[in-house]
Amino acid sequence: MKTPHRHRDSPELTRRRSHGARRHHTFSFVSTFSGTILPVPVPNPARRPQWTVKDTPARNSENNQQPGTIRPARNARSGDRDGPCSDRVTGPVAVTRSGQDHYGDAPGRQPPGGQAAMIEPGRRWMGVARSADTTSRAAGAAAAADAITGPDPKILIVFFAIKHDPVEVLAGVRDACPDVPLVGCSTHGEIAPGGPSDNTVVVAAIGGPGIEITTSVAEAVSGRQRDAGVEIAQCAVRSNPELPHKVLMILTDGRIRDQEAILRGCYGVVGASIPLIGGAAGDGWRMAHTLVLGNDEVLTDSVVGVTIASEAPLAVSVGHGWHKTGDPMIVTSAGNGRVYTLDDRPAMDVYLDRLGAPPEAYVERQAFMDFAMSRPLGVQRRSGVEARNLSTEIDLEGRSIGSGTAIDHGGLTWAMTGDEDSILDATETVCENVLAEMGDREPVGLLIFSCAALRAVLGDEGIKRENERIAKWARTAPYAGFYTYGEIARIRGIDGFHNQTLAVLAIS
Repeated sequence: MKTPHRHRDSPELTRRRSHGARRHHTFSFVSTFSGTILPVPVPNPARRPQWTVKDTPARNSENNQQPGTIRPARNARSGDRDGPCSDRVTGPVAVTRSGQDHYGDAPGRQPPGGQAAMIEPGRRWMGVARSADTTSRAAGAAAAADAITGPDPKILIVFFAIKHDPVEVLAGVRDACPDVPLVGCSTHGEIAPGGPSDNTVVVAAIGGPGIEITTSVAEAVSGRQRDAGVEIAQCAVRSNPELPHKVLMILTDGRIRDQEAILRGCYGVVGASIPLIGGAAGDGWRMAHTLVLGNDEVLTDSVVGVTIASEAPLAVSVGHGWHKTGDPMIVTSAGNGRVYTLDDRPAMDVYLDRLGAPPEAYVERQAFMDFAMSRPLGVQRRSGVEARNLSTEIDLEGRSIGSGTAIDHGGLTWAMTGDEDSILDATETVCENVLAEMGDREPVGLLIFSCAALRAVLGDEGIKRENERIAKWARTAPYAGFYTYGEIARIRGIDGFHNQTLAVLAIS
């Protein structure tokens, strides 16, 4: 492993290159916390009945969704689960390098409980279970019960296939674990030991005395994405200031546009001190309705946030296997998640010309989708060149391209290409990097966020090989995740929403 290069603006950031012939865009971040987060007042509306499918009228009308059945409420709980609430969040900086913890700003300062508490094995744990039961309530109950593998569970993270009744899944989880905080979302496929799956329920449980959890929920997000990000970040404001390692996990309704604005709202509260990880909910490629679980409700047009605060390091790594081809193209007109012109010509034509597309891709929707699936648009960001999937929002008439995520006017873009080998090589690199940040520590678990469009490129056999690589690096640690409609991983800068990318969180 090469010695990590430290960027001058972010001492916690590491960037590595693959040892192979291809260069993969991968980054990793060791969770640190420094400075002060000032709380932002957020209204505290009265809690609604639990076990409810929530939908805002505008979203329901737009997507032709029917509200779900309201179920009786029980076990109402506060969003502050553990530890004191605080108006200010402060703590020491901890950066893992070669298995050593270095605490900045206070020479000789030890973490809460002393160094022994920081590295004591067995205090923190993660369990993962999956149920293939076709009865939704039974599947939720079985997976939740089996995921509890240690004392003092702090959070349940539920990933469920869209074919399941989400209200029944939630009820089943509550049958097994009535008092443990819970978040989750629908998927385009579930990831867990034993291989990827469809039509299942996967539950990850995290607990132990060395971890604390706070949660936030923002509803009716469309049209106020940035404000919703501010609301979500409040769970970081309320987190325990005595625990030095933090990460903010975010699960979003995958149908919300301009999700980067949500992350920018979070950044406005937490700054660069807390990395972000997560994904956008899927619905099995139906593109009709995607769901999140929060406040013991099934929600649409909503975002849930979970701050994981730990006595031991947390690491985030993100990367993709796509590489640039040809000269850059300048965005000369863009808006609402669409690029209308590149180099002052219709964006779709410039993109297809650059890649030498077949004639049918210019005029046939399916042909364009098939061609674009393995050829994302590369967008220059501070953290590198990010991939944008162009295969789902096809505009043959207007000749624009986009994926519902902001691509700024005046930005640089590239046509990008790749294949199964480059994708799987990047999987290896991302997993290698995130575990390297653990130093001498073995992870207690991994959370995995891979892209639905990557799944489409890899195919059923390819995603099995992807899972095999994740399992190899996880070794004995459990892992859980899902195929997303967009991956969240903010490593550097204000942006952190990705397509056709793999993002991994390692918990030690």
